[in-house]
Amino acid sequence: MNSNELRRLDRGDGALQYAIAGDGDPVVFIHGFGLDSEMWAPQWPVFAERYRTIRYDLRGYGRSSMPEGPYSHVEDLLALIDFLGCGPAHLVGLSMGGRYALRAAQAAPAAVRSLTLADTALDGHAWSEDWLRRWRQMTDAAKAGDIAAARQHWLEHALFEPALEQPKAAAALETMIARYSGWHWRQRDPDLGPAKPIADVLPGISIPTLMIIGERDLPDFQTIAQRVAQDMPNVELRTIPGAGHMSNLEAPREFNRLVLEHLRRH
Repeated sequence: MNSNELRRLDRGDGALQYAIAGDGDPVVFIHGFGLDSEMWAPQWPVFAERYRTIRYDLRGYGRSSMPEGPYSHVEDLLALIDFLGCGPAHLVGLSMGGRYALRAAQAAPAAVRSLTLADTALDGHAWSEDWLRRWRQMTDAAKAGDIAAARQHWLEHALFEPALEQPKAAAALETMIARYSGWHWRQRDPDLGPAKPIADVLPGISIPTLMIIGERDLPDFQTIAQRVAQDMPNVELRTIPGAGHMSNLEAPREFNRLVLEHLRRH
């Protein structure tokens, strides 16, 4: 299938927006928090030349519907894979997207051919006080009704400092954050998480995994990358020099090279 047309998958209690292009083995891209599937623009044409390439807005983000009750990001992802008949799929997730890719690999390993975890978050990681303090700035502003201030705190987060040094990456972030609803800062996401923190079950996830970390990413994410590399049995850790948290936007050529090599091997 070759199409850049935006499509929707009805999940009964919600809907997911997705796009699909190219032919070949399926690759699903999963975006980060407060962003949407447009963050994968530097990857989209490159991967669509070689693979059946899929990107989607997670529930509560982009043009997908807002949560209205208990649901599961993993079940949404698996339903999309099943609907498109593209399992097992290569999963590529950055930050929050990596968290959900790991959850899917743990819950339904037969649906996942390989993992690429870029600057990933991790269920069970003990976040630093600096991270928690910055998070409270955003949630406090949002709950007080000032979504614009919360978005500004997010854009100015140390997480994005390296990306904001690059005009193209900065423009992409500014656009995505400006259209983020802020829903998750104001209320608890009713997503049904894993029974056990994924950090505690990493040794049992044997799917071939590429762990990418930007050299300038924050200490929390450096710690997570090391933990993934140490605890998972089939993982390769690669660092992208000079890049920060948004490694796919900041160093797209190197990011694409590493991921394409990983996919060719698996």
